Amino acid sequence: MKPLAEHIRAVPHAQAFRPVLMIAPWVICVLIALAVHWLAPAVVNDYWVNVLRRIGVFIIAAVSLNIVNGYTGQFSMGHAGFMAIGAYIGGGVTYYGSLLLHGSTGDPAFHTHGLLLMLAGIIAAGCVAASAGYLVGLPSLRLRGDYLAIVTLGFGEIIRVLLELTSTQLYSKDEVTLAALVKLPFNGAAGFERIPGYASLFWIFLFVSITCLIAYRVKTSSSGRAFLSIREDEIAARAMGVNLTKYKVRAFVLAAFFGGVAGALFAHTGANPSPTDAGFQRSFDIIIMVVLGGLGSISGSVLAAIILVALPEALREFQQYRLVVYALLLIIMMLVRPQGLFGVREIWDYFPRSRRARTSGDAT
Repeated sequence: MKPLAEHIRAVPHAQAFRPVLMIAPWVICVLIALAVHWLAPAVVNDYWVNVLRRIGVFIIAAVSLNIVNGYTGQFSMGHAGFMAIGAYIGGGVTYYGSLLLHGSTGDPAFHTHGLLLMLAGIIAAGCVAASAGYLVGLPSLRLRGDYLAIVTLGFGEIIRVLLELTSTQLYSKDEVTLAALVKLPFNGAAGFERIPGYASLFWIFLFVSITCLIAYRVKTSSSGRAFLSIREDEIAARAMGVNLTKYKVRAFVLAAFFGGVAGALFAHTGANPSPTDAGFQRSFDIIIMVVLGGLGSISGSVLAAIILVALPEALREFQQYRLVVYALLLIIMMLVRPQGLFGVREIWDYFPRSRRARTSGDAT
């Protein structure tokens, strides 16, 4: 047999380092989450740490909606409905799982079990939201423009009303039975409460990094090119053999999955999810983030989510005028930069080196 060193030299460098290159992005996601988790409390106080947690949740929501509204050029107005589904499913798994296993919720003695329940709840939330996205998207994504917006808006209102009709929340282990859980004990219009706040900065920004990485890989894949072709010209895309319905549904399901993940993380930040979270106002807030960042731009959605969540908090000293200033800044932004912060590009496309590389690639 050849020595290991000779075998490695015989393998092309690209193949030798391929496993490292495949793992590296996921390792970077973990490192980013760790950096935010350890550095943020040293820089800002507890209040702004909580704001950072909300920023992370809305980054996931904005990037996921960008897959539908930005990549495929559709206009969904029901993304908050998927977030609400994720919040109730993810919070329900952790809350009622803790009651069944330990008889209590949020006990520090069961913190490890609680984290595992939260992760299971996040996965379940994403899957249930994706299933809802498939059921809604398959018949409705044959529509376009205003008609699709009306359908998705109606979906969000249906979710809001259904959550208001859920049964009373259970607070003891003895009350938790299969018959009681079938009735969806999510506390109706009062909102689901006492969900343990296990979603630290690490977990939130780990999922932020994973969401952005997957969104970028989708954008640069063959499916992403099909999404973008649908956005630019549906007739031309169909003529080139792109199955419009299949790719629209695929984008809708993927966006719904990460919308459910965002909702599940939101439920574990200590915020009590309520039916109003599925309403039009929450969906509209996320749409503003996508449009402000640029339709199709992942980094634009990230930056817009940071600005639109942090800006109202920074203007709290001007309590009487902060909403007026906030609205004026949005109006000015849309007048000066109607295509959004970055348009369809990413922030690194504006760096000189990236510009030169793109120009030389176009020339060849």
